[in-house]
Amino acid sequence: MALDAAALESARQQLGLSLGDLWLRCLGLGGLLSLVDLTAALSGRRVLTPAEFDVVAQALNERFMDEGTNHPVAYADGS
Repeated sequence: MALDAAALESARQQLGLSLGDLWLRCLGLGGLLSLVDLTAALSGRRVLTPAEFDVVAQALNERFMDEGTNHPVAYADGS
């Protein structure tokens, strides 16, 4: 199953997060992607590993929860 980076990008845009802000949130969660790699992944030019995908999803979901909503972004295992 391919991981849907387009869903991550859609969520980022919905939240109004810049790529830099999302990258910093990912770093805060222990993510190791560079800003260049994150940008490439969200534009479909790089494939994320399940672990990388989950860090980005968690960063987005935490921002959604900060805004009082649930965590709408699915993780690599579909949860």
